[in-house]
Amino acid sequence: MSNDLFSNQQNDFIAQTNLLLKKLDDFIPENELEQFCEDLKSVINFHDKKYYVDADSVISDYDYDLLFKKLKQLEEENPNLITADSPTQRVAKGLNNEFATVAHLVPMLSLENSYNITDLQDFDTQVKKALSENAIIEYIAEPKFDGSSIALVYENDMLIRAATRGNGIEGDEITQNAKAIKSIPLKANFSQYGISKIEIRGEVIMELAVLEKLNKERKKQNEVLRQQNKKELELYKNARNTAAGSLRLKNPQEVAERKLDAILYQIGYAEDTNGNDITNIFESHFKNLETLDSLGFKTPFKEKEIFTSINDVEQFCLHWQDKRDSYPIDIDGMVIKVNSIQQQQVIGRTSHHPKWAIAYKFKAKQAYSKLHNVEFQIGRTGAITPVAKIEPVQLMGVEISSISLHNEDFIIDKDIRINDTVIVERAGDVIPYIVGSLAERRTGNETKIQFPTHCPSCNHTLVKPIEESIWRCVNANCPVQIEEHLIHFVSKEAMNIFGFGEENVRTFVNQNMITDIPSIYKIDYDKVATIEGWKTKSIQNLKDGIEKSKQNENWRLLVGLGVRHIGVTTAKMLAKQVDNLMDFSEWNEEQFLQLEDVGPKVALALQQFFADEENKNLLNQLQKLGLNLSKTETVLASNKLAGKTFLCTGTFPLNSRDDIKKMVENNGGKNLSAVSANLDYLIAGEKAGSKLAKALKIDSIKIIDENEFLKMIE
Repeated sequence: MSNDLFSNQQNDFIAQTNLLLKKLDDFIPENELEQFCEDLKSVINFHDKKYYVDADSVISDYDYDLLFKKLKQLEEENPNLITADSPTQRVAKGLNNEFATVAHLVPMLSLENSYNITDLQDFDTQVKKALSENAIIEYIAEPKFDGSSIALVYENDMLIRAATRGNGIEGDEITQNAKAIKSIPLKANFSQYGISKIEIRGEVIMELAVLEKLNKERKKQNEVLRQQNKKELELYKNARNTAAGSLRLKNPQEVAERKLDAILYQIGYAEDTNGNDITNIFESHFKNLETLDSLGFKTPFKEKEIFTSINDVEQFCLHWQDKRDSYPIDIDGMVIKVNSIQQQQVIGRTSHHPKWAIAYKFKAKQAYSKLHNVEFQIGRTGAITPVAKIEPVQLMGVEISSISLHNEDFIIDKDIRINDTVIVERAGDVIPYIVGSLAERRTGNETKIQFPTHCPSCNHTLVKPIEESIWRCVNANCPVQIEEHLIHFVSKEAMNIFGFGEENVRTFVNQNMITDIPSIYKIDYDKVATIEGWKTKSIQNLKDGIEKSKQNENWRLLVGLGVRHIGVTTAKMLAKQVDNLMDFSEWNEEQFLQLEDVGPKVALALQQFFADEENKNLLNQLQKLGLNLSKTETVLASNKLAGKTFLCTGTFPLNSRDDIKKMVENNGGKNLSAVSANLDYLIAGEKAGSKLAKALKIDSIKIIDENEFLKMIE
């Protein structure tokens, strides 16, 4: 669209706006009502696009509200005039009690990620190999927005459905919440291109300024709650998580108040009036973006660039990496695609990512802060972890004030001191990490961090086992350890007690309702009913969850007991060795060493645990309370994977990692927890990461995807 034409259209809308404002108090004849409402809808939608998509405003908030209220009034008085594309229909009334699962028109694939700029050269090489020798290749690069993926379906130009990405095949339907996002058009003129139905993809995001404003409001609310001795509200951690959480709010009105945005960048599927697939109706990704942009969607059309040299793409990525802090939205990298749709089809895709696109992820951001203090926290195994308390610093939309210092050796190696200026980064743009301190900024007021000699909770003398870098409290009655141990016991990885969670454990411990593992199975439910927030249904859910856990396979109990070095894989192996877990009390260290994958450390930990009289007593108590300690005979679905070892990494479109692990075991295979020469198959999903990189270096490991694995057990 030319600038002159756009300018003329804008002037027409502004003129129409002024005319309507003058007529708001006039009597509208019945035969003119429908057209008057259509005019109101038209100008309101224009101003919504200007404000929410173009970040521009040509009307005062007061005048906008007058137009909106007039339209709402007329529709309430004349319900027959309400249409699906009316601005008043963005925020639905009532609550979404649940989100239905819906299938995407075509799978939503992920992108292959790279954190090394030189990987783009490898990408370029692979693209050229797939195309003819003399092919002219255009690359189009655009920011990778750090938001929550969304798929919008329009039919006959109307928005009929919105869904989250989910597992890539299916997602949660969030249509009403999507309609509350004003940068998403309720109506778009796809039919001018012969498109009857279309699914487009993008990201729902929250601008950093909006996140900051929301947190300021929460801080004010917390001041009031603090004065009332009520529980304070958690601050929103970052823009991405807040946007994702907002999409699942039950009340669309709350979604509207979060002021989310949506950036659309991909046509996933399109069909004509006869149902023919016309997804590739436009010849390039550039044209796809241009079309979406012209139809009123917010897109990266202005930010994108086209290149014929991968070296220029690299420079463009590095340029954006340098300017990311000045951008109003969180971006965590750049997306590079082959521009030609025809070439994309030739290059093809794997089961989880297109081969014609790659995401270059930016390096972790860094910031400077002052280290004020170090607190020492106790974990469920007695491990003492130093936690740095720093001057709060904003990093990628997140306020960071606490960072783990891991152990005493970490502190000594990096020479970190109280009052130091420290370098903070978010590893993988997620986990806060102290890179080191700036010795050149020291003033003489810095002091060395003194590691405690006694437990901060129970004052028991700390010990540092040989060949370990961690100090531990070995007092079995340490109050903090008991609480952490109980949290682990009820967790999904261990006993998986439905209705129980970390917060509930802490509440029950504070109320002295549970003091050890057996007390979980003796809870006074009448007392639970006196705690604020606990109703009949939630109490029954907790009771049912606790009772059901008694019938768990005994390996879950072994995990829940928290024996040092024992994870799920080892626990499952151990559970098969005896008829009852109590039998292990008769085993010596040498017997444990005979077991596969059990080394000296694990053997010693097991022998000491099962020889301990208190632990024997605990197992006896649990058995009397009805918990299953006996071996469960499992009937395998097949022996097709017998003698083979597997490790799955990343995320998968059809099954969870836990489900795949169960399939391995049910078909006679064995799951490993790490990449080594003992591994036969690595099942690689999306975002496979370091395990995939390590497996690629070992020739004997076969790397397969989810579909290939499923074929092995057909």
